[in-house]
Amino acid sequence: MTREQGYGRRLVQRVAGVVVGSVVATGSAYAAEQDGSLDTITVTSTAIETAGDLPPPAYAGGQVATGGRLGILGEQDAMNVPFSVISYTDELIENQQADTVGDVLQNDASVTVGTGFGNYAESFKIRGFDLYGDDISFGGLYGVLPRQIIASDIASRVELFKGASAFANGVPAGGTGVGGAVNIEPKRATDTPINRLSTGYTSDGHIESGIDVGRRFGEANEFGARLTLKRGRGDTAVDDAERENTLALLGLDYDGGDDRLSFDLGHQKTVIDGDRLNLNLGGYTGNSLPSVPDSDANYVPGWNRSSLETTFAMVRGEHDFNDDWTGYVVLGGNRTHERSLAGTVTLSDEDGNGTVGQLDTAYQSESLASQIGLRGELDTGPVSHQLNLGYSSVYSRKDVAYSFPDTQANPNLATNIHDPADIPIRGDLTFSGDLSHPNTTGRIYNNGVSLSDTLGFIDDRLLLTLGARYQEIEVNNYGAATGASEPGFTESRVTPVYGLLYKATDNISLYANHIEALQAGESAPFTNGAENVTNAGQVLGIVRSKQDEVGAKFDYGNIGGAIALFQIEQPQVAIDSNNTAGYDGEQRNRGIETSLYGEPMTGVRLLASATWMDPELRDTTDGANDGNDAPGVASYRYVLGGEWDLPHVQKLTATGRVIRTGSQYVDDANNLEVDPWTRLDLGLRYTMPFNDGNLIWRANVENVTDEEYWASAATTGSQTLLQGEPRTFKLSATLDF
Repeated sequence: MTREQGYGRRLVQRVAGVVVGSVVATGSAYAAEQDGSLDTITVTSTAIETAGDLPPPAYAGGQVATGGRLGILGEQDAMNVPFSVISYTDELIENQQADTVGDVLQNDASVTVGTGFGNYAESFKIRGFDLYGDDISFGGLYGVLPRQIIASDIASRVELFKGASAFANGVPAGGTGVGGAVNIEPKRATDTPINRLSTGYTSDGHIESGIDVGRRFGEANEFGARLTLKRGRGDTAVDDAERENTLALLGLDYDGGDDRLSFDLGHQKTVIDGDRLNLNLGGYTGNSLPSVPDSDANYVPGWNRSSLETTFAMVRGEHDFNDDWTGYVVLGGNRTHERSLAGTVTLSDEDGNGTVGQLDTAYQSESLASQIGLRGELDTGPVSHQLNLGYSSVYSRKDVAYSFPDTQANPNLATNIHDPADIPIRGDLTFSGDLSHPNTTGRIYNNGVSLSDTLGFIDDRLLLTLGARYQEIEVNNYGAATGASEPGFTESRVTPVYGLLYKATDNISLYANHIEALQAGESAPFTNGAENVTNAGQVLGIVRSKQDEVGAKFDYGNIGGAIALFQIEQPQVAIDSNNTAGYDGEQRNRGIETSLYGEPMTGVRLLASATWMDPELRDTTDGANDGNDAPGVASYRYVLGGEWDLPHVQKLTATGRVIRTGSQYVDDANNLEVDPWTRLDLGLRYTMPFNDGNLIWRANVENVTDEEYWASAATTGSQTLLQGEPRTFKLSATLDF
């Protein structure tokens, strides 16, 4: 039985305690029978379940886990909670040769992956709502990981919580995550020593190599150390694009049974030269979208460059007061330095004509986050209780300066995405702040207290979760040019959670929930057409979104899955008859999700999911877009993946994945539509003995048919287009010894 991250010893000890107790009792009974003194023998044991500090084991097939971390609720078995959660294992990450967290999340139909506007950040939509990289947690703690691109080598697991999550996780500094949350679990040393060397090639010339070493020490293996180093550099499959990646990660832990302590320290640097950016559609006059350029075409200037560097750390301490109660304290943070020179193409018509802008940005940030809490169990008569009390906070400060050409005196230069012009770097610049010493432009303080009780009835076959979170959000804004204070706000809210789960059989759980999300609001726009908005520039306060969900989960040992129906309502900015902006509009996403995973037969593994979505805009300004689809949300998405251990060639595995994404609109008026698209990925994996270890060869091809397609629209709330990646070859060799 496998337990990741070195926590397995405690579970083994619990199992051993039960087994030894049973053996001793049985032996005593036998001895008593021999001497004629046998009366009545009673043997008792405690059912072994996933506790709040033990990560759930991998499911059959090894691609997903049986549960994940649910914020204040801790590590939970998915069959025991009234929420949708799925965790992708390091085995899946390695076998798919995933480079980033975005590559991993492509496996779930509820998630679409894009990039930010004017930068190379990975951006996600979960159930049709934005999640930025800033708002991904590390071991359940926000404000630690790099904010733009997160390398998959940081993760032992990538965990996806679907639905609003303010109660479970608190409110991240970036204020996104209405449709779901993502958590990255740190790597830990295991009882089996880890000695891993890897090297890889990605078209068209990106070479990488890495080391992963883990050891446990001490009389009871109570001390652990895990070191991961990765370095890659070279050309990508997009013409004239190059990336350089550096990662160093150290994880230390102590597991003394009742006391546990861990420390994680990491550094990640990514340098991107000349890669494609989103296409801006602001002011677009075409009646339809331009045809898609060649899959590997590059239409941005070659001087595009972005350097992203983050150093981060986290320390966690846990203490078991007894078998039922655990206290914990977590502290973490990061420091980020970014510098980017971006030449974004703004399209003007359906022939692909447009102009190239220029924006030079210096960005620095620091964050500090904390958690402290107590979780435990008790019984009141026939009712069991799982109690959780927790406090969490995150502080973030950002410093920003930027420069751009004086476009009034000298307009942006013309280009065409099918025949790009040679665009020089401009020198006629307007500066906002000092690029060498940017001013502080924002400070955000989020903190809150959560309390919950999961009540168990009918021998815990019926579980009722009730809870609430008191959350404070403080936003302070400052001008980039002067550092002068600008409008901000301080507000607080209480968000409830209600969840009901019924174990209809040992294999089927039925559930329902109501849960909410909080985020800092936008600033009121300055104009409404030709008229000025009365509260222009005013921050509109806290936004509260609501989710209702019902569903069913099943687990038959070797095959599992779920189906869920959900509705999420998020307030949207609208302007009333008095020309005042407020959160009077709404985006309502209704959807159905299904998933299937496991190993239905020996040597055949499945990982599949599907989502159908109805994203409706309601109560828009002047009713102009009422009933339209929200932009950037696909009407459906299917992901079908699988592996097959070929029967006639020992240790050779064929892999495949098909991703199908439905149409989506670019604009609120639904005038511009992105066509559906399909991507096919195929691969082979071969494991060969090498001395006392294994040498694993992996060869994957993404977008096998080299499809040319617009992958997504409006990934960050702006009218943008993202082109899908070209055919990409990945070859790697990993030596485990």
